[in-house]
Amino acid sequence: MKNIFKITLLSSTLLALVGCSEDFLEKEPSEFLTQEQVSEAGETNADVLAGTLTGIYSLQFEDGSGGTTNHDDFGQKGYDIFGDMLSGDVALSVSSFGWYRSGITEFQAPLDFTNQRNYMPWRYYYRLVRSANLVIAAVGGNDAIPETDENKYILGQAKAMRAHSYFYLAQYYQNSYNPSQEILPIYLLPEDENGPKVAASVIYEQMESDLNSAISLLDGFNRSAKNQINKQVAQGILAYVLAAQGDRWQEVKDLTDDIIANSPFTIMTEEEVARADRTDDDVNNPTGGGFNDVNTPGWMWGVDLTTDSGVGLLSWWGQMDYFSYSYAGYGDYKAIDADLFAQIPANDVRKNQFLNNPESSNHLQPWGKFFDPQRVPRGPSQVITLDLVYMRIAEMYLLNAEAAANLDMDAEARMALSTLLAERLDDTSYLDGLSGQDLLDEIYLQTRIELWGEGKSYLAMKRNKATVVRGANHLSFVGDPIPYNAEELTFEIPEEEILYNPAINTQNE
Repeated sequence: MKNIFKITLLSSTLLALVGCSEDFLEKEPSEFLTQEQVSEAGETNADVLAGTLTGIYSLQFEDGSGGTTNHDDFGQKGYDIFGDMLSGDVALSVSSFGWYRSGITEFQAPLDFTNQRNYMPWRYYYRLVRSANLVIAAVGGNDAIPETDENKYILGQAKAMRAHSYFYLAQYYQNSYNPSQEILPIYLLPEDENGPKVAASVIYEQMESDLNSAISLLDGFNRSAKNQINKQVAQGILAYVLAAQGDRWQEVKDLTDDIIANSPFTIMTEEEVARADRTDDDVNNPTGGGFNDVNTPGWMWGVDLTTDSGVGLLSWWGQMDYFSYSYAGYGDYKAIDADLFAQIPANDVRKNQFLNNPESSNHLQPWGKFFDPQRVPRGPSQVITLDLVYMRIAEMYLLNAEAAANLDMDAEARMALSTLLAERLDDTSYLDGLSGQDLLDEIYLQTRIELWGEGKSYLAMKRNKATVVRGANHLSFVGDPIPYNAEELTFEIPEEEILYNPAINTQNE
């Protein structure tokens, strides 16, 4: 498993192929491998397609994958930070270097289509779409049912990754779900380019089609590493896609019921979810816990970072962890929103995920949730013992509770929520008195607390049609109510796309 991220020559060529030009949706230049060459190789050597798929997964944590040299451009977890900051749950409490400040926390990027932070997620997710399209075409196309299990699993993963990419594009580039609103171009073939915006309903229907196909294709797939999408992860992505539409709750509940009942993943325990007794005087006294190991049983989808991964200063860990040598240790502090922290009960184990010292400039940093296990302040510059989490089984319990509550199945909603909270609190009996909107509000609050810093707050904010109100430890817009569908919280189609895509250009005239 430690060598899984040694990208093959083909994978490296593919990534260059989909990202080398300013017009990032143009056809491949002739000096790189073509769709036909990959298809021909794949017919006789499935390892070629597997290597290409490995390259796609590697894009998820590659710096510069959003087309810039910015130090907040490093794949999926970079855009998780964008979302967590836009939602207000992650505060930029100290800003010495300026990353995230103007573009994200001061909302300049969502309000200015020329800002690079509009361009980065667009570029990144469409690179993944284009790469997935190449693999899908090489295995036989969108309607193919490959003869071998190996190619079935490759096709299923590629379809799931394409749907995942379109989901985040739809979330970031549409203020709120409106099926008739034209929002994005859709590309389903490697040769597709410069398409017009299509209605959100078209995008969501394609996501569902891809994911239902992936779930079928991935049945029986025993993955070799957690960075790969398996059946349960594809089901989890589909649950998010359905929940975002606001009227598909029975399907969300059925999916999450199935994942909970039939997957091997377990809720992170009290010992796993936080480092015990988090104070500022035990830096060099490790006591375990924390979110740094992909082998944690509660992680459904994540990546095992090693020396082969080449991840260092420009990374999620560099931006979030005080104990990694980078920005979070030297003055760009990311902390939990002070008002959200105040809502965590004193006896809740998750209180220990954060440094609670109001006299320290590091106050409310995630010292007990995300940290290098050696706990050397501003420690290693190369990420070796730290991993990245994309999805946890806890998310499925929370989505299950949310779906049940929206279906007026309050008892089942309370049961799903209490199953999770039993590992966080000594007493969950207070849930017995909650129903209706009060129960929905509690599920939303627990989602924000449980998944803090994991990139899910933005999705939950939109699903719950919430209003963002920043606490006192933010550097801007403190106390200002900002609704979930505000222009400040949604990106614009970037200038580069408008300039280089005639179909988009015409639509915007």
